[in-house]
Amino acid sequence: MTKRCLVEPDVNFVKQVIGLGGDTLKKCFQCATCSVACPISPDNKPFPRKEMMAASWGLKDRLVKNGDIWLCHQCGDCSTLCPRGARPGDVLSAVRSYAISEYALSKRIGAAVNDPRKLHILFGIPAALFAVLAFITVFCGGTMSSIFHAIGLEWSHGSHDGVIAHADFISTWFVDLVFIPLAGWVLINFVLGLKRFIVDIHENALMEGKTDKEDLNIKKMIQALIKVIPAILKHDKFSQCTENKERETSHMMVLYAFIGLFVVTNIFFVVLYLFHIPGPYSQLNPVKWLANISGIFLVIGSGLMIKSRLSKTDQTTVYKDWYLLGLVLGLGVTGLLSEMTRMAGLAGVTYGVYLIHLVLVFNLFAFLPYSKLAHVVYRTVAMTYAEYGNRK
Repeated sequence: MTKRCLVEPDVNFVKQVIGLGGDTLKKCFQCATCSVACPISPDNKPFPRKEMMAASWGLKDRLVKNGDIWLCHQCGDCSTLCPRGARPGDVLSAVRSYAISEYALSKRIGAAVNDPRKLHILFGIPAALFAVLAFITVFCGGTMSSIFHAIGLEWSHGSHDGVIAHADFISTWFVDLVFIPLAGWVLINFVLGLKRFIVDIHENALMEGKTDKEDLNIKKMIQALIKVIPAILKHDKFSQCTENKERETSHMMVLYAFIGLFVVTNIFFVVLYLFHIPGPYSQLNPVKWLANISGIFLVIGSGLMIKSRLSKTDQTTVYKDWYLLGLVLGLGVTGLLSEMTRMAGLAGVTYGVYLIHLVLVFNLFAFLPYSKLAHVVYRTVAMTYAEYGNRK
């Protein structure tokens, strides 16, 4: 007997997908050209035809809980070859944006991150916060130094030998007291979201016949993750695409830039708090080399991404894309400028640029679970699950 399925369309979901960049959704007439054209679609239950069908019908649960939407790398092959101009890659990108908001803890924050009318709030709050911390550091330094000395701590981590130090503008203590709890919040947000995400994609895989493994084997999932990481680092999936193949270089530059900056931040954190060696550090320090090279990679990589977006007039680019691209480029530019102006002895300029840099870093961290950058986490897990389920 044929299995019955109750279809409950969610019209509001369709409207939201269209608003997030999937405005060509209704042009699809299910010819399956996209699934045939996609070079990275699995042989078993290929995408994106079934996802386009579910999106057209407004089957929100079928899509949000579907790990296949994350296997798509939006290379553009399916959109180029679509005879109706339905642009399946853009539709799946819109669905992923919706899914990110669904799995994050606060939907109100997610809505604000994707709303250009709230941009002034996203930047205004951290700007005001760091401005207050700068005021306390500069004008109340003596009082704070006495308080810290009384509890056995050193107040300022900056050098006082005539060298400009950003810590003399905003104390390193204040910076870390903001970003350490913020990183904890982001981690908790992702852990809780991924817990639901893994359960959902497993249930969906069982329902659609993508796997016959009733219970998840955590040990084998970890083994699958170990196999997937090299493919991510080498960008194997991007290299299989025909359209937008040049994105492989820019994406790799940004990825390795973030990895490099993450390594640098943790090394200097240990050096400062464990070995009590304050900055600024010498430009001859190999860790500084890594920091500067990573910053240059971040600027060039994000610049190439923006150039690609501007040149691809047939590709849908919405606010969420520009928000992230602008944020990443701004991080690289202000990071390098704050360093160069400090070395040039331009105290007022470097402090202003440093303040802007901290605001951008705050936006990157605080809204990571809600922005398009969250796809790094969800796509990694989805690719791991696909490897675990042996979907080749």
